[in-house]
Amino acid sequence: MQLKIMPKKKRLPAGRVALILFLCQMISALEVPLDLVQPPTITQQSPKDYIIDPRENIVIQCEAKGKPPPSFSWTRNGTHFDIDKDPLVTMKPGSGTLTINIMSEGKAETYEGVYQCTARNERGAAISNNIVVRPSRSPLWTKEKLEPITLRNGQSLVLPCRPPLGLPPPIIFWMDNSFQRLPQSERVSQGLNGDLYFSNVLPEDTREDYICYARFNHTQTIQQKQPISVKVISAKPNRERPPTFLTPEGNTSNKEELRGNVLSLECIAEGLPTPVIYWIKEDGTLPTNRTFYRNFKKTLQIIQVSEADSGNYQCIAKNALGAIHHTISVTVKAAPYWILAPQNLVLSPGEDGSLICRANGNPKPRISWLSNGVPIEIAPDDPSRKIDGDTIIFSNVQERSSAVYQCNASNEYGYLLANAFVNVLAEPPRILTSANTLYQVIANRPALLDCAFFGSPLPTIEWFKGAKGSALRDDIYVLHENGTLEIPVAQKDSTGTYTCVARNKLGMAKNEVHLEIKDPTRIIKQPEYAVVQRGSTVSFECKVKHDHTLTLTITWLKDNGELPSDGRFTVDKDHLEVADVRDSDGGAYTCVANTTLDMVSASAVLSVVDVPNPPFDLELTDQLDKSVQLSWTPGDDNNSPITKFIIEYEDAMHEAGLWHHQTEVSGMQTTAQLKLSPYVNYSFRVMAVNSLGRSLPSEPSEQYLTKAAEPDTNPTAVEGLGSEPDNLVITWKPLNGFESNGPGLQYKVSWLQKDGDDEWASVVVANVSKYIVSGTPTFVPYLIKVQALNDVGFAPEPAVVMGHSGEDLPMVAPGNVRVNVVNSTLAEVHWDPVPLKSIRGHLQGYRIYYWKAQEGSLKRNRRHIEKKILTFQGNKTHGMLPGLEPFSHYALNVRVVNGKGEGPASPDRVFNTPEGVPSAPSSLKIINPTLDSLTLEWDPPSRPNGILTEYTLKYQPINSTHELGPLVDLKIPANKTRWTLKNLNFSTRYKFYFYAQTAAGSGSQITEEAVTTVDEAGILPPDVGAGKAMASRQVDIATQGWFIGLMCAVALLILILLIVCFIRRNKGGKYPVKEKEDAHADPEIQPMKEDDGTFGEYSDAEDHKPLKKGSRTPSDRTVKKEDSDDSLVDYGEGVNGQFNEDGSFIGQYSGKKEKEPAEGNESSEAPSPVNAMNSFV
Repeated sequence: MQLKIMPKKKRLPAGRVALILFLCQMISALEVPLDLVQPPTITQQSPKDYIIDPRENIVIQCEAKGKPPPSFSWTRNGTHFDIDKDPLVTMKPGSGTLTINIMSEGKAETYEGVYQCTARNERGAAISNNIVVRPSRSPLWTKEKLEPITLRNGQSLVLPCRPPLGLPPPIIFWMDNSFQRLPQSERVSQGLNGDLYFSNVLPEDTREDYICYARFNHTQTIQQKQPISVKVISAKPNRERPPTFLTPEGNTSNKEELRGNVLSLECIAEGLPTPVIYWIKEDGTLPTNRTFYRNFKKTLQIIQVSEADSGNYQCIAKNALGAIHHTISVTVKAAPYWILAPQNLVLSPGEDGSLICRANGNPKPRISWLSNGVPIEIAPDDPSRKIDGDTIIFSNVQERSSAVYQCNASNEYGYLLANAFVNVLAEPPRILTSANTLYQVIANRPALLDCAFFGSPLPTIEWFKGAKGSALRDDIYVLHENGTLEIPVAQKDSTGTYTCVARNKLGMAKNEVHLEIKDPTRIIKQPEYAVVQRGSTVSFECKVKHDHTLTLTITWLKDNGELPSDGRFTVDKDHLEVADVRDSDGGAYTCVANTTLDMVSASAVLSVVDVPNPPFDLELTDQLDKSVQLSWTPGDDNNSPITKFIIEYEDAMHEAGLWHHQTEVSGMQTTAQLKLSPYVNYSFRVMAVNSLGRSLPSEPSEQYLTKAAEPDTNPTAVEGLGSEPDNLVITWKPLNGFESNGPGLQYKVSWLQKDGDDEWASVVVANVSKYIVSGTPTFVPYLIKVQALNDVGFAPEPAVVMGHSGEDLPMVAPGNVRVNVVNSTLAEVHWDPVPLKSIRGHLQGYRIYYWKAQEGSLKRNRRHIEKKILTFQGNKTHGMLPGLEPFSHYALNVRVVNGKGEGPASPDRVFNTPEGVPSAPSSLKIINPTLDSLTLEWDPPSRPNGILTEYTLKYQPINSTHELGPLVDLKIPANKTRWTLKNLNFSTRYKFYFYAQTAAGSGSQITEEAVTTVDEAGILPPDVGAGKAMASRQVDIATQGWFIGLMCAVALLILILLIVCFIRRNKGGKYPVKEKEDAHADPEIQPMKEDDGTFGEYSDAEDHKPLKKGSRTPSDRTVKKEDSDDSLVDYGEGVNGQFNEDGSFIGQYSGKKEKEPAEGNESSEAPSPVNAMNSFV
């Protein structure tokens, strides 16, 4: 029986590579149980080339297992090593590991040699590799006298290192006396042999302490070479020269390397200027993933080199004067490496099998076999085996065929040694996997159920699901040869109990395992890419859904490492927040969600942006009279590309500290050609701009003073205007210091009367922006020009502008003034224009004065009349007068206006406006309400706007359902101010609409309400809602029978008390009743004062205040037109007024004063019982 630990040859998808690797690990771990008889197996040994530290004890490892436990023996340099005879050597109990105690006495060199361990028991012998033990060495440099090196600037130089041969070879580096590494570059570099190469020397290479150091890592020691002194003569450098190679020499060289090692090719060239090195492979390309350049591209390295890397490699050294190349022929040899190493065989008696040992190398390795450590040619004969090159064939084996075979594959570069035993056993099946193992797997992933087994002959494996399930087949499941059951895509219904059964001819074994399928962990909301400004706060969200039976942990990483230990980073459940973001916070943030079964992650990149850092290193070049080139180095763009640069300048001579905009250039530029003005002491600064804003300004550049020159421009805004009728004031905007272009700035002011003078008059002035020419005619045109000049010369010829001398008041009034009345409020005025010569200035327009005048008193009261003014701009000859009052007498005149003022007025023109509609009557009051009549009194309209022709009164009743009844229309003569309506319905509320009329039409109306009953207040406030069809109706407690009876009883009681008091007074003697009554007049019956006005009319300010609850309600009321839109609150305190649910007002109208004129009119309206009570109290 042969147990081959190999997976089935079945094509699998690429996604299952990790699964196959896992199975291979399981297969390689399958071993014969240690409780069964088996030959020895070497489990641990020291490396073939074993370099030891001579300062420590020597430990040579050799561990093995077997049944029965093996015994150990050693050979040294091919002969038996008797450890019992050497007191310094001990063997670890139960092990073959040797310990040589050289720390107490002895030397490591004494035990240098080749050691081999043999582990033996009754079933065979296994041997270790040949272990070459050598102590490490770190010898000193041989003493030598080094002469100082002197050479000229530009020459090449090689400083030799030649370190001592150590074991292992040392690491070489160059330093100075201060243990500072010497800087290296394309010009100066260290070769693979440790020498220091200079392609050309410079004066700064002069020093006395070029020291080569050798570090021996095994012994942790550093050896130092004697310092080398180099002096470079600072003369004119040598002539430039093309490259030549310092190493390797000649045009070609050979390089041999072993397979799997690192191939290092080196070319170092000298020349002036310093050459640059390039590498190519002839007839091929350099492997992209395995090629690296070191030492400023002077060294080419290829890792994991193979036979395919053999060929010709060419290095090319190039500078401005030429190029040179060197070809290196590379041959890759190979120490032996396994193609198929022999594997242990477990066979049952009578079975067949084979051991295969296949290896490759360059040159081809030689295969040799050993049996139990003895060459097979001289080993005891075994009729069951047959040698066939790299294969041993076994047939009909018996128990005596058990042995350990060694395969040795060797060539000149090394050897391979492998032990493989043949163990002949007869064993029933056994399952090595623990019973009732629970496997938990994520849904839709492969599930692997282990069934490690052993038996001889090789058992067959079957799997079952559930208690009575049939054997699982390959169509759904994958049955691996090591016993593992694979469910390629596990689903929820894969959950259950699985049974593994192993059978051979000697028996049967089974084992149950359990499978649970869990929901996968998913990130349902991933963190999102974020771009934030420095100093702000950013938050990443990572929402995870997972199987509730598994424990979830969420970890945040930054750039695949831990988050910085900074209080600015806050992790809260599924959020990561970073406060006060810094530049260093930029990077990839990863949310890792872990359970015991799976792991998912999602990443987002944080870009920290900000305005750019300011540019620096400003430099001025190409300095000319009128231009200069400015260059700068951009600052960090802070992750937002620079879109432009802004250049500003300062004029330290004229405006120190004030920066002006010069120009802008693209964000790709770092230089700008700037145009300059003469006689300016320039400094420049640069600001960078990106999408977030502009940087701080750079440091100012050096100052640059340009030469003086004549002015380039003349003053602007030149004007000529007279301030008096006989002068001309010439003004201009002066040049600033920047525009002066030189010292001694002045202005040449010139003027010429148009169509008058033949020659220009001029004057030169300085430090002013105005010049006055006197003695000019009134308002005549002048040609004016102002030219700048300085000590160098004049500016270009200036432009000529037109001006005028001073203005005077117009002399003539507009004529032929005509008035056309358009309507009662609008009139149109026409006039003839004033001749331009008579205006004596710039025409501003025409001005109309108009006023309302009494006929026949136009001249007499003119000074006391308020005039209105309308101005019409420009050369207009007509205009409209709006807002006139109808039925009025007006007068007007027209005047022309120039820059100096107004001219004389035209003769007054009078006109009358036609009639218009009147305003509303000034007041309306309703007095003397009776059961069937109401009396109305009113004041005429304040603005009749014509002759009143009549009044119109409309009224309608309001029934109990609050609806308006039929409307009655009544015409009243215009001379009336009082009217009584009779034959009205008793206890009925009426609404009145009243307005006046002229020949032009009807005016605005005033409304009022009143009732014809004595148990309600006679008048309501004016209607506030003009379009309402409903009116309110009050219900008074005074109409209730029980209340009337109560009041009668109270009145009777008062009457009795009065009679009693009267009788008692009469009994007391004579009493002057008339005088007493005159002295103590009852306010209730005092006659109305003349200034009280009509009954109930509120003529003073206090009477217009809201009425207080509890006072008497007047029987009539004067209602002003302007109060008609007031709400009910205007007639009573807001806290006392009350409303029914239907909105009707139920509060009593009351006034502030206790004595009201209306109270004297009690005969016309009986008070309600409530008011009677208030009066009594």
